[in-house]
Amino acid sequence: MKLALAVIVALVSSAGAWATTYQLDPSHSEVGFSVKHLMLSNVKGRFSKFTGGFDYDEKSKTLSNVDVKIEIASVDTNEKKRDEHLVSPDFFDAAKYSTMEFKADKVSGVAPGKTVKVPGTLTLHGVTKPVTLDVDYRGNTTDPWGNERLVFGATAKVQRSDFGVKWNKSMDKGGVVVGEDVSINIEAESVKAKPAAK
Repeated sequence: MKLALAVIVALVSSAGAWATTYQLDPSHSEVGFSVKHLMLSNVKGRFSKFTGGFDYDEKSKTLSNVDVKIEIASVDTNEKKRDEHLVSPDFFDAAKYSTMEFKADKVSGVAPGKTVKVPGTLTLHGVTKPVTLDVDYRGNTTDPWGNERLVFGATAKVQRSDFGVKWNKSMDKGGVVVGEDVSINIEAESVKAKPAAK
């Protein structure tokens, strides 16, 4: 009985032993978004500074320990005045809330050619809410310099007022200047983390 119990404990404790840790490669990744302007057009932007990583177990097809932090002040919509407004207290209030962060614990069934839902939490503007990413795992490869890479895309949609980002203006003919729904689009390359130096 004791032997059987020991075997079970060993199997459970080693369940994540084969997981590989990856770090996002910002130079080959993009965190983008899109929101309606004047109820008609879509304004697109991105955040140019972010860090993060996750663990992936190829054997069990399990993604875990997802943690990505994005610097609010790095927002870029290709219009300086608009970007300055976005980081102001009217919107993100970057001076008070310098980062947003997405965290997810574990999801199985992550394999090439399959889109999976990755539930997690997004902390933005001092508010933490559940958000689910639709993740498209593109596969893994080794680049010409010997770095192991894993590539994926992810999308989500959030309502900005859920996070206290509510600034708007009404238009004379009806409607508002800035849409409520924000579409998130992520294109990411990640690199296998190197062992820490001893």
